[in-house]
Amino acid sequence: MWRPMAEALGWPDKPISWDDLVDLSANPDGWASVGHPEWGQFKFGHTHPAYSNVGLQMMTALAYSTLGTTSGLTADQVYSDSVVEAFHRVELNTYHYGIQNQTLMAVMANRGPTYLHAITSSEAETLKTNADYGDQLRFPLVFIFPAEGTFWSEHPYCILETDWVSDEQTEAAKIFRDYLLAPEQQALAVDNYLRPRTSSIALHAPLSLENGTDPRVTTDTVPAYESPPADAAEAVKDVFYQTKKKATIVLVLDTSGSMEGDKIKNAIASSVNFVERLAPDDKVYVLIYQGDGVIMLDEGGRAGEVGESLAQRMRGLLADSNTPLYDSVCEAINLTDQFQAEDQANEEKRLYGIVLLSDGLDTSSVRSENQMLGCLPSGESVESVKIFTIAYGEGADSDLLLRIANRTNGKFFSADPAQIEKIYNAISAEQ
Repeated sequence: MWRPMAEALGWPDKPISWDDLVDLSANPDGWASVGHPEWGQFKFGHTHPAYSNVGLQMMTALAYSTLGTTSGLTADQVYSDSVVEAFHRVELNTYHYGIQNQTLMAVMANRGPTYLHAITSSEAETLKTNADYGDQLRFPLVFIFPAEGTFWSEHPYCILETDWVSDEQTEAAKIFRDYLLAPEQQALAVDNYLRPRTSSIALHAPLSLENGTDPRVTTDTVPAYESPPADAAEAVKDVFYQTKKKATIVLVLDTSGSMEGDKIKNAIASSVNFVERLAPDDKVYVLIYQGDGVIMLDEGGRAGEVGESLAQRMRGLLADSNTPLYDSVCEAINLTDQFQAEDQANEEKRLYGIVLLSDGLDTSSVRSENQMLGCLPSGESVESVKIFTIAYGEGADSDLLLRIANRTNGKFFSADPAQIEKIYNAISAEQ
């Protein structure tokens, strides 16, 4: 969390719990409830628990905190009303998901305190972000140990006992283990943002209050959570999917003549899989190129109702049009803005994303490139539409697609037909 915001909650001397953050997330007064109305509503981000260990640990910690225990988590407990309600209250006010913790930290550092207020992270990654982005951070970041407990991750070292490991190799492994555990090497951990194996080694900067963490915290003051069994971990992911903020996706597919062959075949197959993986309450719309213009393929709507018909229509698409790239971007943004306005009128909170796949330069738009760039949201608001761009093949306008993604807090991908499925998986986790 940004240091001034953490200090407003009492950091570092007052314990801050998950209950405090859940209450802050759900409070209609937001930061005004702790004397800072200028910060607005609490804006939270975290990595996706199905793709990120940090994300899974965060949601599991929330379950433990809600139940008031540190061990013995069961699937039935995760499905309890109290845990589901806690997940719901957090996810309703989660504004940004991600696959990798490091990438999410970079988004927070680059966009600043008006974009996101807090995200899940490790102590080491928080301190490293302060060091790497120190010159551009509006405020420094601090690491908050949840008061009820946390996952004290270790870096295990194993010596294998099997018939294909020789006595000499076993002896070498033991020597190396002893070397790693020696005080001289353990002391080096602190310089690399890690806590040493033994408490006899004194902590110093960068593990300090000045650098953004509380060196006074130990497992005696913040208990260690027990790793959950497999069925409980799966239950955590399941409840997350049930309670996460739903997404509205506009998929823009390049069906120009240059997409002929394996390009269109793989792009359509991966796009169909992407649509079919969406949650039933996500909404999806597909725009395609036709002639010199852009049209909507079928009506679109709730994925659980239109996903199958959209997939069937997409499988029949042919590559035979021009490339109105600029117009397609503006049409997708206008469409998404319309959906967002309707949702706000109905007091519904959703995530909004555009997925743009293109393999070439614009050839037929009515709008100019500058007019297209003028259509883009500023990207300053976390509630704005994000555009995920895919430069598909060597002929794509990668520089322009990168600019579009960066301007909207989306993400840029470069792909060939063999990689497209992996990229769609990554985009799925961000929504």
